[in-house]
Amino acid sequence: MDLAQTEAGLILLGFLFAILAFGVWIGLGLLATGLVGVIVLPMLMPGMPTMPPEKVLGSAVWGALASWTLAALPLFIWMGEILFRTRLSEDMFKGLAPWVQRLPGRLMHVNVIGCGIFAAVSGSSAATSATIGKMSLPALTQRGYHVPMAIGSLAGAGTLGLLIPPSIVMIVYGVAAEVSIVRLFIAGIIPGLMLMVLFSGYIAIWSLLNPRLTPPADPPMPFREKLRASGQLIPVVLLIGFVMGSIYFGWATATEAAVFGVVGALALSAWGRTLSWKSFTDSLMGAVRLSCMINLILAGAAFLTKAMAYSGIPAAMAEWVGAQGFSPFTIILVLTLIYLVLGCFIDGISMIVLTASVVLPIIAATGFDLIWFGIFIVLVVELAQITPPVGFNLFVLQGLTGKDILTVTRNTLPFFCLMVLAVVLVTLFPGIVTFLPNTMFGA
Repeated sequence: MDLAQTEAGLILLGFLFAILAFGVWIGLGLLATGLVGVIVLPMLMPGMPTMPPEKVLGSAVWGALASWTLAALPLFIWMGEILFRTRLSEDMFKGLAPWVQRLPGRLMHVNVIGCGIFAAVSGSSAATSATIGKMSLPALTQRGYHVPMAIGSLAGAGTLGLLIPPSIVMIVYGVAAEVSIVRLFIAGIIPGLMLMVLFSGYIAIWSLLNPRLTPPADPPMPFREKLRASGQLIPVVLLIGFVMGSIYFGWATATEAAVFGVVGALALSAWGRTLSWKSFTDSLMGAVRLSCMINLILAGAAFLTKAMAYSGIPAAMAEWVGAQGFSPFTIILVLTLIYLVLGCFIDGISMIVLTASVVLPIIAATGFDLIWFGIFIVLVVELAQITPPVGFNLFVLQGLTGKDILTVTRNTLPFFCLMVLAVVLVTLFPGIVTFLPNTMFGA
């Protein structure tokens, strides 16, 4: 990178962090930084190309948002909002508890399995932790389960909201990186299940080593009674299975599957007698608000990306990284540390769109598969959600439990280490991510 490009990059980065420090919305901050790149930088640095800001803004925003693939985003959000207003969270514990009584750790596994199911509904880490936590923590505490383990397992499993498809963050990354949303969804299945196995495995081993901290099992329940207890939960699981199965078997695109999900969620809500005009409008407005927020961030990021592209900063940075001869693992390690630091200040969606214009050219130049990197970055963003001192999920659990942030962080540490192990595994064995999409669609 030459001196002018370095100075331009530092100016844009400094302005962005300064404006975000004043509490400006991230989407508006990105748009303002893009305007600085298009209007102010050419004035300060005469050698930089000039361009009409209105044309750059118009083409960037239209190119980012006029996407049929992006239509899946508000639909999946609406599906989650509808099911969120059913009795899903209330029925989760009652429906799952009979099936885990024989596992070491017993009802503690409800946190992991419940978060996995709700993750496929909400696509949000914070919403998953809060919803399952409100249901499971009082029940586990009342039954005498080890509270620190309950908090830690909930913090770790709550992050599954970003990884288990359909994931909002995956859709955002797919649009930013211009890769297939369907491939990303399929690629996230094995890593998501792997994380659930790691969490449940740790709970089982811990309970075997600490039998006095695990209450005795409830009386055995006949199979028919188990099914009856899961009566409200099974239809939701079947709906999620149908939505993902329609994508996996090629029956529908991600957007079409999202439509099926919305229709199915409305039908289940009506069947469960929780569908009213108020719940319908509340779910619709909740989806509109979140979708507009995400689209504003995407529009701002697209404008900033185009402004930076005109200045040549991303290409020059990718060329500079390539010239240094860094090993691929060194680049991945540095990016992991950067995302962990960013996770202390901003949410996962903002992290991805904020860094995409610089990081993606480097990743492409290094030879990494962009589908693999999408799952990797989601895992690292998940990790950032429980990174002390200000991981977002830690604050959610602090509010639920009333405990101080250091206690919550200490309880979460084993599951943080398990997620670090997951990041290491997908880095050393990329086939964990790429096997399913390559098998379905070809390498």
